[in-house]
Amino acid sequence: MDITRYGDHVEVRIDPATHVAELVLDRPKAMNAVSTAMARGIAAACAALAADTAARAVVLSSTHERAFCVGADLKERNSFTDAELGRQRPQARAAYTGVLELPQPTVAAVHGYALGGGFELALSCDLIVADTSAVVGLPEVSVGVIPGGGGTQLLPRRVGAARAAELVFTARRVEAVEARELGLVDRLAGPGADREEALEMAGRIAANSPVGLRAAKRALRTGWGQDLRAGLEIEDAAWRTVAFSGDRAEGVAAFNEKRTPQWPGV
Repeated sequence: MDITRYGDHVEVRIDPATHVAELVLDRPKAMNAVSTAMARGIAAACAALAADTAARAVVLSSTHERAFCVGADLKERNSFTDAELGRQRPQARAAYTGVLELPQPTVAAVHGYALGGGFELALSCDLIVADTSAVVGLPEVSVGVIPGGGGTQLLPRRVGAARAAELVFTARRVEAVEARELGLVDRLAGPGADREEALEMAGRIAANSPVGLRAAKRALRTGWGQDLRAGLEIEDAAWRTVAFSGDRAEGVAAFNEKRTPQWPGV
């Protein structure tokens, strides 16, 4: 296992055998509340992962037993002047954008509280696995702000405009079973099993072509919301990046030779 720290509160673990990377939120004394320093760590970790061709899938997880992430560090925010808050905004935004723009398929492993910016980190992933202790929500309007880590845009893409409006406007918290029913999370795991299931899912994903995975994610993300004709053009452009790759040649050869592909990743 290759382990790298990004500041005091973020760790990246990469398993060279499975090609799965784990981006770990590790600020347990504050239930992973996102401080300025932690935001910098997330952004730096994501930049490194995006450039790492050995990492084929990413799991976003937490070391805290009772929380995935409780959102922004409001104690820190309370000490800011308006000018300081404005200067901090790009750093906070870079953390959420970093997760959202990872080129690899990304799975969030959620347990306990995933609120505000914490839930937005999960929403920035492609898939969310939650255990039965999970409580999710975007309560920002209850403290005089709005979701600022992508929540107003990512949530309606998951659950539709009206349901997203209800959740944002009421600021209510949603427990695990209802969250699964509403589509706020994709898979419900048993107690304490969110990380295990997320890693297992990421392992299945990472067994596939890394070139294909990145191209498929790009087509899915870029094509969403486009009209059909524009979406098909986006898909065709992504297809062309894979069709003449070493991965495509290896995949076809492995299929015909009835063996496991050894992906070159190019």
